[in-house]
Amino acid sequence: MTALIAGWTAQGASAQTPAPAAGAAPPKLAEEAFKNIQSLKGTPADQLIPAMQFISASLGVECDFCHVQGKMDVDDKKEKKAARDMIAMTNAINAGHFKGHREITCNSCHNGRMHPLGIPPVAQTDVAQEHGRHDAPPPASTVSAGDVLDKYVAALGGTEAIQKVNSRVQKGNLLAGGHETPIEVLSKAPYKRVSVSHTPSGDNVTAFDGVTGWMGSPGRPPRDMSASESEAAKLDADLQFALHLKSAFPQIRVGRPEKIGDAQCVALIGVRPDQPPVRLWFDEQTGLLVRMVRYSETPLGRNPTQLDFADYKDVDGVKIPLRWTIARPNGRFTIQVTDVQQNVPVDDARFTKPEAAAK
Repeated sequence: MTALIAGWTAQGASAQTPAPAAGAAPPKLAEEAFKNIQSLKGTPADQLIPAMQFISASLGVECDFCHVQGKMDVDDKKEKKAARDMIAMTNAINAGHFKGHREITCNSCHNGRMHPLGIPPVAQTDVAQEHGRHDAPPPASTVSAGDVLDKYVAALGGTEAIQKVNSRVQKGNLLAGGHETPIEVLSKAPYKRVSVSHTPSGDNVTAFDGVTGWMGSPGRPPRDMSASESEAAKLDADLQFALHLKSAFPQIRVGRPEKIGDAQCVALIGVRPDQPPVRLWFDEQTGLLVRMVRYSETPLGRNPTQLDFADYKDVDGVKIPLRWTIARPNGRFTIQVTDVQQNVPVDDARFTKPEAAAK
């Protein structure tokens, strides 16, 4: 699966595809953009690859487990028929037992394995195991969501200091698989951002131009992001993200406290209508954001993206994380920033998709 989805993976979106604007052409369906679509007919075309990513992660397999390499539309492998049967089975279970809500997915039984485990594992230790509900209500918190967000803003340097930053240019290295790749990330208020990793074969680009996102990779023409990918890219592009959290999520509730690394954290859950939740963890002591987890909806289940933030440093009166680790079911990488400049001129052309490729 990795090879196929390399050019399709974006920031780990958190929104469902919205209805098209009045007068706009409706989005293409999977059966209009791809051949031999059966189980996922009626699915927006831009959700098909994320659905395949979900299957890949749930079973711990690659594309060629179900598909013939280079002939994705043929039905020569029995595993492809089995996948269709399993999709029909989970849909029927959810319709018949969960009022149509998607409670059962591929991952419910497979949990990252090619074959589901039907027998409970034997005990591996003679130490008494704790059994009980893992979804029990969290203990009562002494802080409100507003308190946590106010402390976060203060920890970064305060509202006035954050508002003064209108651009940011960061350079460093992307670390993945034991290799380092130079990367630069340019941001400009209110919602423009582009990251460019300079690989030996060419540049990988992820950009948000203030309205929509696009991506580019060596040997491929740049492509527009889906609506859900753009939503995630817009969150990343917001230089005043900390100030906008309260308005971005109509409902924010306090979740179960957790320890992440050495930090005891307060958890917040941000909810927006018709979208998956966004989960945020803040260090109880420093007030800084330690982790964010957001989800992209697919026809089969939610794909998670986890972002961990570390190495906060004061730059011109505002604390920013100089290390980010982005993890998804199909892999993870870390960006380590080595140089930061703020309030410097950034040409708007840096965020614009190349015209020649857009034709």
